[in-house]
Amino acid sequence: MKKTLLSVALLAAVSLPAWAQNIAVVNGKPVPSSRVEALKQQVERSGRPVTPEMMGQIKEELIAREVFMQEARKRGLDATEDYKNQIELARQSILIRELFADFQKKNPVTDAEIKAEYDKFVAANGGKEYHARHILVEKEDEALALIAQIKKGGNFEELAKKASKDPGSGANGGDLDWANAGSYVPEFSAAMTKLDKGQMTETPVKTQFGFHIIRVDDVRDTKLPALEEVKPQVSQQLQQQKIAKYQETLRAKAKIQ
Repeated sequence: MKKTLLSVALLAAVSLPAWAQNIAVVNGKPVPSSRVEALKQQVERSGRPVTPEMMGQIKEELIAREVFMQEARKRGLDATEDYKNQIELARQSILIRELFADFQKKNPVTDAEIKAEYDKFVAANGGKEYHARHILVEKEDEALALIAQIKKGGNFEELAKKASKDPGSGANGGDLDWANAGSYVPEFSAAMTKLDKGQMTETPVKTQFGFHIIRVDDVRDTKLPALEEVKPQVSQQLQQQKIAKYQETLRAKAKIQ
């Protein structure tokens, strides 16, 4: 009797790990627990947290998939050319994703690289910002007439609403809001940056859009975000650049006929 009980206990001890490796057995075919972790990672990659309740849903989803897969195989759908092509495309996508994930892991963006990129951004976007207004017209004589009106006491904002052909700023009294000089075409920027706060151009400024009358309402030092505020975005941008360069390198080395 003791020997029989011992045999049953040993059999159970051997069987338990095998069952622990599966979440279910569908029509005699086991559904391995490893699939739960794989699907869980897919959900997490999409940005959704996996709750205990969702883990139950994942298991039910995997069991349902096995039921449907078995039926599809019974019907011979896994032997079609379309199915084989789709499987190959999916295999390629997964393998390529793993390739780039491995590259990112081995080539992380460093703090020094982020700081260097931020310094370049500051150098390119630093300096002054201008709160300007303008009136845009087609002909120079129109601009000259408007300048004369403003000098005689005409209201710049009201004249901009009536005469400016710039639909964006005209309705707002010619208001262009805050921007640095690099935001405008060179001729406009050159004229604007020569003005002090409250000054208006004495002569029309010609650009590809027509003739402008420019007034600077205010000037301030450019307000740039601190490094810590933009660090995640800079890191992501640099990582994308590294991936792009890696892709170019692989294509350049490949023998394509």
